[in-house]
Amino acid sequence: MGMARLVVTAVVVEGRSKSEVARAYGVSRRWVHELVVRYRAEGEAGLVPRSKRPHHSPGRISQELEDAIVTLRKDLAGQGLDAGAATIAALLAREQGTAPAVSTIWRVLSRRGFITPQPQKRPKSSYIRFEADQPNERWQADTTHWRLADGTGVEILNIIDDHSRLAVASTVRPTFKTADVVEAFTDAFQRHGVPATVLTDNAAIFTGAPRGHGKVAFETHLEALGVRLIHSRAYHPQTCGKIERFHQTLKRWLAMHPADTLADLQTLLDEFTRHYNTRRPHRALARRTPHEAWHARPAAGPGTLTATHYRLRRDTINNGTVTLRHHSRLHHIGIGKRHNGTPVTLLIADLHIRVIHATTGELLRELVLDPTRDYQPRGVKPGPQPTPTCNDVPRQV
Repeated sequence: MGMARLVVTAVVVEGRSKSEVARAYGVSRRWVHELVVRYRAEGEAGLVPRSKRPHHSPGRISQELEDAIVTLRKDLAGQGLDAGAATIAALLAREQGTAPAVSTIWRVLSRRGFITPQPQKRPKSSYIRFEADQPNERWQADTTHWRLADGTGVEILNIIDDHSRLAVASTVRPTFKTADVVEAFTDAFQRHGVPATVLTDNAAIFTGAPRGHGKVAFETHLEALGVRLIHSRAYHPQTCGKIERFHQTLKRWLAMHPADTLADLQTLLDEFTRHYNTRRPHRALARRTPHEAWHARPAAGPGTLTATHYRLRRDTINNGTVTLRHHSRLHHIGIGKRHNGTPVTLLIADLHIRVIHATTGELLRELVLDPTRDYQPRGVKPGPQPTPTCNDVPRQV
């Protein structure tokens, strides 16, 4: 016997007052009254639980807009382009002047069967991200394999700008040699300028050091231009995560557009690059395009990073530490476990770092980072410290 049947029986059959029954069973008198009214009007059917869904939803989007969302999703996915809710919202806002919330679009796509839950995915909050402050401050480059329509294997060299995600170059060859890499970078320099640093993995076309072969032509070429070449740690593709993600986006699009020859594939790469740079809103860029982000700030170049490098980093103290990436190497700065869960802001001037409470502004730690150590022990007590001079604070090279 359910609660509804119980309280109705107590009122109708036993003759007790509604207020007394409500107090006895710990429910509201209004609910008891509604049940009794429904029972007398409909009998047992009146005791069946009713849906709490409102009769009218003034904020619900129209069927026409929902259909437009679905059509745009199908169109983008059919071309192998990014078709997420955030991208659809950005495109609708750009084309129609307004768009529903991303969460609303996500619910529409989920209800219509376009989204499959992926609870196994690692939460984004667990990743530590690095982003260059200026265009041309750092380029990432890497090659990836692809096949023509007849199954012939080829290689694609992709180069992107770390700050703006601008696709600087996307070039195909049967097999890349270091001379081909030099040629691709030279063309990219002419179009976009010479960057301050370049980040690659340890492939033989980028460096000869791991194999004891001295410097390859690519290293020599960058050195002559004053460009600093950085290599990721072996078996750690996350360091070059932006270019790896670009490979994935490109390949999803290429899968929808088979190419018969190298020339056909290069034409497709050029077409995708134009779309990616000028049309596709990027989630990491607040839905701006890479072209918009690249032109929003002055570009860096060789020798421009010798001045003091200022930036802010926001973090939350976990296990008594905060993290900071310097020259692609992750460092842990000890603060103290008593501060666990505290939101902090890191004020960074080259290697000089101040860790302050994000809400109160209290100084929790001040230090000069030791780039040779992964963990920075709590050797300096929190509190005002002397301002480091140019002799005290090492400069980035």
